[in-house]
Amino acid sequence: MVSVEIISEEDDQISVLFKDADRALLNAVRRNLMAHIPKMAVDSVRFQMGTYDQCSKCGHLNPAGVARRSAGGTGCSKCDALFEKEGEDYVVWETNSAIPDEMIAQRMAMIPIPTDMGAYTSEDECPDCKDLVEEDRGCPTCNMIYTLRAFGSKEGSTITAGDLVFLGDDSGSIPEKYRDIPITRLYEGQMMEFWATAKIGYGKDHAKWSTVAGVSFFPRQVGVINNAKKAKTLFDMGLRVSKKDFKDGRLEDISKVLDLKKDLHNVGAGTGMRDSFADAIGLEDVEGEFIMSFETDASMSPGDALNASFAKLSERFSAIKDDIEHVL
Repeated sequence: MVSVEIISEEDDQISVLFKDADRALLNAVRRNLMAHIPKMAVDSVRFQMGTYDQCSKCGHLNPAGVARRSAGGTGCSKCDALFEKEGEDYVVWETNSAIPDEMIAQRMAMIPIPTDMGAYTSEDECPDCKDLVEEDRGCPTCNMIYTLRAFGSKEGSTITAGDLVFLGDDSGSIPEKYRDIPITRLYEGQMMEFWATAKIGYGKDHAKWSTVAGVSFFPRQVGVINNAKKAKTLFDMGLRVSKKDFKDGRLEDISKVLDLKKDLHNVGAGTGMRDSFADAIGLEDVEGEFIMSFETDASMSPGDALNASFAKLSERFSAIKDDIEHVL
């Protein structure tokens, strides 16, 4: 039976050892990680367009020109302050920037949105939305809403993912590590306001719904000393691996074997030492054992992503089994 052992795990990356497995299974897990894990991502952005007069007294935004005294206005609609002089009584803001709205929406789509499958479901499975036409779907069970209102400055203000406000509890806030992701930069007279809607999707449909990156696997290997005398050539360099790391001529520690692979580049092709070293230390594959590693975009932890992949893979295999049994 296949067994899985975590070699190392950090906030956004993981290495896992598979035992009693084969390449076909590892490739199925790899493809499933990239394409079939449910993930939240911004799917639509609604921009507020227009020009506004911001009251210097209370900060309220008034439609441009309406409140100005020169245009017959009665002042700020919130505090009744008279708009007589631009720059003192009010400041003019226009919803534009150097970057097109389409590019802003694309950047929003790639910002990691926390994914809690226990709290949200896909629109196709949502009990309140699944029977509706696509344009009518969307509720607190299957959608997450973010808002942003930001203003520029004379020196320029960088608007980042940390400026997004989630309409809900703190669980939907952008992870601290990724709050510095830039969205755009606004200057004097420029403002931006929008509502962004995130929903669950799959990497097979768009890269924004793929929670993992750099998924790879390779056979687990062990180091073997074939010629102790010539192996001294490598050990004398004082690199990552020494002779004492080998037990009875074999090196089985996974992290040390990875270090050994790097060290062997110093006696390989192009070093002028390949002939004298003559493969004094070799690498042997361990039958049925593979190491898989990948990282996530922080929308979920690597461990959760791996478990989600196993669950989805089991579900798909069960469906295939049921289809076969039905046909037979």
